[in-house]
Amino acid sequence: MSNRIPDHPTEEDARQAELVEQGRMLFARPVEFMLSVVNMQSLPAPDLPEVCFAGRSNVGKSSLINALTGQNKLARASNTPGRTRELNYFNLSDRIRIVDLPGYGYARASKTDIEKWSKLTRQFLRGRAPLRRVFLLIDSRRGIKDPDIEVMGMLDTVAVPYQIVLTKIDKLKKGEPEKVLENTKIIIARRPAAHPNVIVTSSEKRTGLAEIRAEIVSMADKEIPID
Repeated sequence: MSNRIPDHPTEEDARQAELVEQGRMLFARPVEFMLSVVNMQSLPAPDLPEVCFAGRSNVGKSSLINALTGQNKLARASNTPGRTRELNYFNLSDRIRIVDLPGYGYARASKTDIEKWSKLTRQFLRGRAPLRRVFLLIDSRRGIKDPDIEVMGMLDTVAVPYQIVLTKIDKLKKGEPEKVLENTKIIIARRPAAHPNVIVTSSEKRTGLAEIRAEIVSMADKEIPID
């Protein structure tokens, strides 16, 4: 979890530093809300790569997207679980799109509404061609639970790459982040579609944001030149 620069940077270190800078530049540009999607027929044309943020209700998806983009009201953040009920699309300089998915699990809504947007989420994750990666958010205070395992199993089955993002790491006591990180790595070790690198984040402390931006820019169309 250390961000210390190695005494003798390798070629891989140099590439990562380049991606961090490219990610910073990409997210320094305007990030625009595109549209909210309520059915598969309303999805935008699959002409740009996409990444999406998924997770249980109230895991902190909207807060993380706002922190990444530096726009406090870009994604709607709420203390009410299940506030996001559509697929919300955001455009990053016509190079890549971010999709904020409805939270799964507990939500203050009718069973009919919950099933409707849960079905939409499953359809999207199973069949969206330009989807490059799912950032699967896990509340670090709760750890990976059965609903998360179910989603991971589905993504493994359809071979959609996903990467675990631990949220709210600043809420843990001293020594706990390391244990949560290690337990998470053990759980995903043999999952075929899971990215081996787990990202630890705090929207409030801005922890892990540069790392996520670097991952996103690595999947974007066209390289962003560094001035």
